[in-house]
Amino acid sequence: MTFTKTTELDSHYNNLEKMSISEITTIINNEDKTVPLAVEKALPQIESLIEQVVIKLKNGGRLFYIGAGTSGRLGILDASECPPTFGVSHDLVIGLIAGGDMAIRKAVENAEDSTTQGWEDLEGFNISSKDAVIGIAASGTTPYVISTLEKCNKQNILTGCITCNQGSPLALITQYPIEIVVGPEFLTGSSRMKAGTAQKLVLNMITTTSMIQLGKVKGNKMVDMQLSNDKLVNRGVKMIMDQLKVSKVEATQLLSIHKSVRKSIAAHGRKQ
Repeated sequence: MTFTKTTELDSHYNNLEKMSISEITTIINNEDKTVPLAVEKALPQIESLIEQVVIKLKNGGRLFYIGAGTSGRLGILDASECPPTFGVSHDLVIGLIAGGDMAIRKAVENAEDSTTQGWEDLEGFNISSKDAVIGIAASGTTPYVISTLEKCNKQNILTGCITCNQGSPLALITQYPIEIVVGPEFLTGSSRMKAGTAQKLVLNMITTTSMIQLGKVKGNKMVDMQLSNDKLVNRGVKMIMDQLKVSKVEATQLLSIHKSVRKSIAAHGRKQ
């Protein structure tokens, strides 16, 4: 069976350089509107993977993202936002990119073609069967990602993937694949566009849902967020005011003492 990279098929549009700014932005926006619908079709796959990730996290495991280029950067972005948003440690969700940290800002030549580096990167974190590894690759053909997940499978490590081509080599070797078929990009082969947007949407779902399941959210509030700047401190004060029906002064005092929205609410409850 021949595998077709649908994200790299010729664009539906031509003569882009002759288009006006209005035409370009309108068409890009119209293409972007199709992405949530493509994600919707994959919700059963997304749910299945999240269920497994939550089990691993509840049992002391970690979640690793591994990818190259845009895909790798998106995984690192999602992982790096978990500690400030949910108050978890920096080693609970970890993003790895082909070429190492240097590749976050600048492409590293041939890094994605390595069939050994990905596993070596994971070994640096003492990866084990307690953990889960999600490979991210729009094409589903990245050697760095495929070889790593193959090794994970052999080591009895949970594997998932996010790809934007159906029936890709990556999806075929993954235990819990997620396939978001977004079709050809506005700019032929530029998978940082619709494919990147799709990946970001799915990553949002994975970590947000997992953290809710881990009890890191109360109601609809980020009660465990890190109070790392004035904006977040003010947000924390408002959360406490709304939850406890207390004045701003009292909420501010509680937060100043306990350094946490959750702890402030709990402490006030114990006083009642």
